[in-house]
Amino acid sequence: MATIKDVAKMAGVSISTVSYALNNNTKVSKPTKQKILEAARELNYQKNGIASDLKRNSTRTIALIVTDLAGPHYSELVKGIQEVTLSKGYDLLACSSMGEGSSTAVKFLMEKRVDGAIVLAYNISEDIIMQSARKEFPIVLLDRRVDNEYVVSIEVDNEDGCSMAAEYLIEQGHRDIAYIGGKALDRLHTMRVNGYESALRKHGLDWNGQLHQFGVFNRDNGYSMTKMLIAQGKLPTGIMYANDEMAIGGMKAFKEHGIKVPSDVSVIGFDDIELAQYVRPSLTTVMQPKYERGALAAHVLFQVLEGKEVDQFYKFPTQLVIRDSVQKRDE
Repeated sequence: MATIKDVAKMAGVSISTVSYALNNNTKVSKPTKQKILEAARELNYQKNGIASDLKRNSTRTIALIVTDLAGPHYSELVKGIQEVTLSKGYDLLACSSMGEGSSTAVKFLMEKRVDGAIVLAYNISEDIIMQSARKEFPIVLLDRRVDNEYVVSIEVDNEDGCSMAAEYLIEQGHRDIAYIGGKALDRLHTMRVNGYESALRKHGLDWNGQLHQFGVFNRDNGYSMTKMLIAQGKLPTGIMYANDEMAIGGMKAFKEHGIKVPSDVSVIGFDDIELAQYVRPSLTTVMQPKYERGALAAHVLFQVLEGKEVDQFYKFPTQLVIRDSVQKRDE
C-alpha cells in the first residue's frame, strides 16, 4: 500500500506539501496540487486508509500515546493532561505504541477513534502523523516536530538541560565525563547528547571515547550499560545519564561493585522524577516541568478543536536540581 512518502517522492515535493494539497490547503499552487493528485492516483494512494470515507462523530475522548505505559516519568505528565480533559468533559485514553504499525495506537490515529491525540512515542512514524492530522483531528507531539498545520509540537529544552548538567560537572572539577543514553535515532536522545557534547567541546574536553548510546531509557538499561562501563576498567569521574531511571539503575550497579557515589564517581540524571530525591545518595538531576507540559498539551489540543489559532511550537525551560550525587574534585 502506497504511503504519503511515496506520493511526495513521485511528485518531487515534501511530505508536508502533499498533506496540504490533499487537504485542499491554499498554500499549494494549482500546478503543484495537480502534480500531487496525479501521483496519488497513479500510486493508488488512499488518504487516511479506509477510514477516510467514514462519517466521523465526536467520541469526547482524547488519546495519549506513549512508547511504553510503564515508568515513573509519565505520572505527572498524565496528571496535567487528565485534569484539563476532565474539565472539558472529555475522557482520556492512554495506549502504548508497542507493535508500531500494527499497534492499537496507530489504529486510533488512522481510524480516528478519538477526537485528537497527544503523542509521546518515537516509533509512530512521520507518515502516520501526517496522514492522520487534520482540522477535525489535531495532534500534539511531545519532543518531536512534524511540519503540518494541524500538528503542534511541545518540547522541553533538552539540549540546554544537558549542557547545564555537563557544565555543572565541569565546574565541580570533572574532566573525564561519560554519557549513557538511549536509542541513537530518538530525537530526545539527539537533543540531550548534543547538549552534553557542546559543553565538553566548549571546555576542550574529549567526548568521543566516552559516549555510550543504545537500548532504552529505563532502569535495567542504565544498570546493564553501567556494568559494561565498569568492565572496561577505566572509570570516568563523572557520568551523565539520559534520564533519572537510567541513573538509578547505574547507581545500583556501582553499589554492587563497591564503587561509591559520589566519592568514587559522580552521577547526574535528567527529569527529576519523584524517586530521585529518595534514593541514596539523592540524585542531582535536571528538572523538566512534567505536569505543566501535560496541561499545556491538552489545553492546546482543545483550542484547536474549538477552532482557535495556536502556535505550532512551544518550549519549556529546564532547571538544575543539585542534591548529593555529585562531589567536587580537586583540580
